[in-house]
Amino acid sequence: MADINIQRKKNAPSPWWLVLLAALVVAASAYFFLRPDPVDDPALAPLPPVPADSIAPGSPADQARATPPPADGAPGVAESETEAEIMPATPDALADQAASNAAAPDYARRTLRMLAATLINLADRNDLRTPAVLEQRDNLTSATSRLDEPTAPLRAGFVAAASLMRVIQQKAYPELEGTANDLVQQANQLSGRNTTAAEQQQNQQFLTTAAKAVRTFSQP
Repeated sequence: MADINIQRKKNAPSPWWLVLLAALVVAASAYFFLRPDPVDDPALAPLPPVPADSIAPGSPADQARATPPPADGAPGVAESETEAEIMPATPDALADQAASNAAAPDYARRTLRMLAATLINLADRNDLRTPAVLEQRDNLTSATSRLDEPTAPLRAGFVAAASLMRVIQQKAYPELEGTANDLVQQANQLSGRNTTAAEQQQNQQFLTTAAKAVRTFSQP
C-alpha cells in the first residue's frame, strides 16, 4: 500500500499588514514631494535690497549713509565746551577771560578752570618739577576735579591755585614774591561764590592778578 505524503497548509499573510505598509509609503512620499519649498515661503524668503533712492531724505538711514566715518584718531563728535576749557590756555587767553564780564553766570568757574589747567600743565615743566611743586599740583587737581558740577564750591580751587603759584614763585621767580603772597591772602578771603557784586569784584581781582603771574611763569 502506497504512503500518502500529507503537508500542512501554510497560513497566508494578513492583508492588513500590507495595507498599513502601503499607507506609510504613500504618506512618506507625499511629505517629501508635496512640502513647500522655503524659497516659495514669503516669510522665509530673503528680503530684496532697498534701493538707495527709496530712502527718505532726512531720515536716520539717510543721515547715516551721508555721514562719513571719522578719520583714524579723530573724535566722532565735536569737542564739548567743557573739554575745550580744561585744555591749558595761553597766557593771553587766560588774561582775556579774567578781564571779561565778572557778572557772567559762569565767569568764576570758567576762569578758575582755565587757570587750574594752565598751572597743572606748567607744574610739569622740567625746571619746576620739585616735590613741593608736585604736591601743590596734586592738591590743585583734587580741588578742581568737580568744577564741572554747578554746585561745586570754588574757594578750595582758588586757595590751591594760589598755593601752587607761590611754590612756583619760590622755585624760579623771586621777583614775584609780593604778588604770590598777595594771591594767597586774597584766595583765603574769597567766599567761593560769584553772586553779589562784591564777590564778583573780588573774584575778578584775584583771577586778573593770577593771570598776570601766569604770564610771567610762562617765560622760563
